[in-house]
Amino acid sequence: MAGYLSETDFVMVEEGFSTRDLLEELTLGASEATTAEMELVQRIGVPASKIIYANPCKQIAQIKYAAKHGVQLLSFDNEMELVKVAKSHPSAKMVLCIATNDSHSLSHLSLNFGASLKSCRHLLQNAKKSHVDVVGVSFHVGSGCPDPQAYAQSIADARLVFEMGAELGHRMHILDLGGSFPGVEGAKVRFEEIASVINSALDLYFPEGCGVDILAKLGRYYVTSAFTLAVSITAKKEVLLDQPGREEETGSAPKTMAYHLDEGVYGIFNSVLFDNTCPAPVLQKKPSTEQPLHSSSLWGPVVDGCDCVAEGLWLPQLHVGDWLVFENMGAYTVGMGSFLGGTQTCRVTYAMSRVAWEALREQLLPPEQDEDAEGVCKPLSCGWEITDTLCVGPVFTPASIM
Repeated sequence: MAGYLSETDFVMVEEGFSTRDLLEELTLGASEATTAEMELVQRIGVPASKIIYANPCKQIAQIKYAAKHGVQLLSFDNEMELVKVAKSHPSAKMVLCIATNDSHSLSHLSLNFGASLKSCRHLLQNAKKSHVDVVGVSFHVGSGCPDPQAYAQSIADARLVFEMGAELGHRMHILDLGGSFPGVEGAKVRFEEIASVINSALDLYFPEGCGVDILAKLGRYYVTSAFTLAVSITAKKEVLLDQPGREEETGSAPKTMAYHLDEGVYGIFNSVLFDNTCPAPVLQKKPSTEQPLHSSSLWGPVVDGCDCVAEGLWLPQLHVGDWLVFENMGAYTVGMGSFLGGTQTCRVTYAMSRVAWEALREQLLPPEQDEDAEGVCKPLSCGWEITDTLCVGPVFTPASIM
């Protein structure tokens, strides 16, 4: 599920960009991949006309669900999908999903999704024969794309597909740029760089006033750095490294420290599986410069050789009960938590910096309550303060709001 952008229906959420510039305007719409997501966004008030069922490979029951609930926009990238939609949802408006060059991305979506340019004309012709309207084009360059030019090339490809559609009588007016835009500082490619390349390509191939609505999925951009996670060490052990001959050379077998956490890759750290991330912990207790560092690895609670959160770390000696803090734990983390292995879904505590709290306190609390507020828990600014001064134990907390 992801919000999408449009030039025709939006509210400003960020300063410093023109109304034409990309990725700064958020419309009340959603791009969904499941019936559960469609149900959710409709329940919170998103109109059916603002929903795109973006999964290009849908079950017939899901297509019928969309038809029953007034969702008209559906994606497709193959002939069979056209046949299913024409039969189960004949009034649907289709968005053709095209393949991209995602060879440098962490996640290669075009391996399974997206029609090649060579097949687009055939699909558009079949849609016309089946009396199915194709109203737009979508693409996704894959998660963690380090090359902004991949967006520019995909926009150019989309222009070709628009021209094919126009020749065949399709009235196309939607361009969906996909998602996975970076939402943290220090990314290989800055968000502003990607936006600049996209805007230049849009000015060239889809200039302002051409009648095309520009959409983009912003889920990752908004939530990647939305949370900070605090987890405790539940167990530790020394593990001998299997390196024959090393013991004779050094006089002792090489060892690594294995620390087990109360969360793993089947829960909050699901981003390790989805995004190939290697979470780097911040120690709750700052070590002295004199403490030696040890080869270390972090493991989840499931007795499974795949439940490895991170390895190859050099950490000081840690102990059971110590807390580790992980920043930028938003996308593919808290929403992916499971009960596998008996782990429980995390609690969420909302926090803000003391600076922001002081600025808002007069507006949030009446004068008579302000004096009584001195003894209650106050929002904190970072993980270093969490375990020492929070009235409750460390929990999954959003990053500071300044």
